[in-house]
Amino acid sequence: MAETRQRSKERPNYETFNPPKRILLGPGPSPVDQQVLTAMAAPVIGHLDPAFLQCMDDIKAMLRYAFDTENGMTLPISGTGSAGMEASIVNLVEPGDEVVACIGGYFGERMHEMAERAGAKTVPVRAEWGKSIDRAQIEDAIRSCKPKVVAIVSAETSTGVWQDLAGLGDLVHSQGALLVVDAVTALGTQPIHVDAMGIDVCFSCSQKGIGAPPGLSPITFSDRAMKAITGRQRKVQSWYLDVTTIQQYWGANRSYHHTAPISMNYALREALRLLCAEGMEPRWRRHELNSRAFVAAVDAMGLEMLVTPKDRLWGVNVVRVPESVDDAGVRSHLLDEASIEISGGLGPFKGRVWRIGLMGAGSTEQNVKLLVGALHKALAAQGFDRGPGLEAAEKVYAAAKAS
Repeated sequence: MAETRQRSKERPNYETFNPPKRILLGPGPSPVDQQVLTAMAAPVIGHLDPAFLQCMDDIKAMLRYAFDTENGMTLPISGTGSAGMEASIVNLVEPGDEVVACIGGYFGERMHEMAERAGAKTVPVRAEWGKSIDRAQIEDAIRSCKPKVVAIVSAETSTGVWQDLAGLGDLVHSQGALLVVDAVTALGTQPIHVDAMGIDVCFSCSQKGIGAPPGLSPITFSDRAMKAITGRQRKVQSWYLDVTTIQQYWGANRSYHHTAPISMNYALREALRLLCAEGMEPRWRRHELNSRAFVAAVDAMGLEMLVTPKDRLWGVNVVRVPESVDDAGVRSHLLDEASIEISGGLGPFKGRVWRIGLMGAGSTEQNVKLLVGALHKALAAQGFDRGPGLEAAEKVYAAAKAS
């Protein structure tokens, strides 16, 4: 007994943690530009320091550009994309409210559960994983009840499906409801036009298309959404995620709410600066081109994409695992031999697909070619060799440069 007490008093002694250098080509986090990493190392100042308040104002302005909105209530929640998702639900939904939850994968299910936990009467609209949600089914669900909120994922990270939102905002508003959109994997990779699409609440994350480390969740609320929040019958169930109090810190009052993650906001500001310098249209074209080149290589290697071309994401490319190939074995080979990280499937797709991210600073011609070469070797090691795909990818790039 005395020996146990003595051991408990021993002083822990650890070496400095030195993580391996990886090429992050999974569904997130994505690679972080060195300029963003350098920004994180800047001196920490107080969260009410005038210099940091200016940093906050810069972030809000650049987020409005990224979201394509004039919403005054646009800011980063201190938390990951799931915090943004929860903030969008708990601020709008009160017990007994009806919510149409559009579900086509893992993250649609998560929004559905959050709405139920907030006390909503949910009307789920489900699609088969790997397919987009049928618009007619959404319309039927909206007209079958009196929803306060219609929640949908624009870019389903678990399946690689892009959900067409054209006209959905008008439909939702015609029924007196609010449109909530998960743009976690869409912002910075594919077109999101918050105002033009009639989106009332749109949230994302810092670590995917924006290209910063994980830890912040950009979110924007329309005036319509803010009116609904301020007109609630009861207080928002989450003190921390109540945007009416967060607004007091990020707005003109600068009232203390919480100690903001200073260094993470430095990183977000720098990542957004790089995004603005590139421009949204060129950034979308870059993601589309690199996805198209990768898909051409996938086809040439005898592999198959999960999602049909019209519904396919550019940032997360989901490839079916051939029946003769071990999913985990390929991923381990890529990590051990090339230091490349890709991800396996979630839920019903576990062991059946690879989720390959080409987002933000990671969406480059160099990374596509590196991945294609390494993937061919990993497949060949398991006896699956239908030919290399590098030439097919190079043809796509050559055609783009010639046009």
